[in-house]
Amino acid sequence: MTEPEAGPAAEPDAHEGGAACGEHVRACTVREVLDRVGGKWSIGIIIEASRGPVRFTELERSVEGISRRMLALTLRNLERDGLLIRTTYPTVPPRVEYVATEMARELYDSLLVLTGWAERHRRAIAAAREAYDRRNAGTH
Repeated sequence: MTEPEAGPAAEPDAHEGGAACGEHVRACTVREVLDRVGGKWSIGIIIEASRGPVRFTELERSVEGISRRMLALTLRNLERDGLLIRTTYPTVPPRVEYVATEMARELYDSLLVLTGWAERHRRAIAAAREAYDRRNAGTH
């Protein structure tokens, strides 16, 4: 088994969507952190990885609507930000698992509350959007 990669991460490439907080030891802004952990795909990945080690294909099935490319990119960014640990096992084919770090597990309960709230209110939000669109049809 190879050891999880640790230590300073490489600078983000602008085309990879990396947070703009990679200048040596400069602290990320709260907005940058919230953008990462609250990203469209990050929440589901962090929730799954907080429950225990998870493989790429398991995440691909459990995070509804995510493409392979976006999953790979999001995993890389979460690992870079210290929220996931990637472990590669020397098997044929290689087995790779992701697990949430202690820092990410701290978010777990909050993310469950947030996703629960979204589930409870998604129909009301959809109805509000439809009502808004009807009221404002042709005015924008």
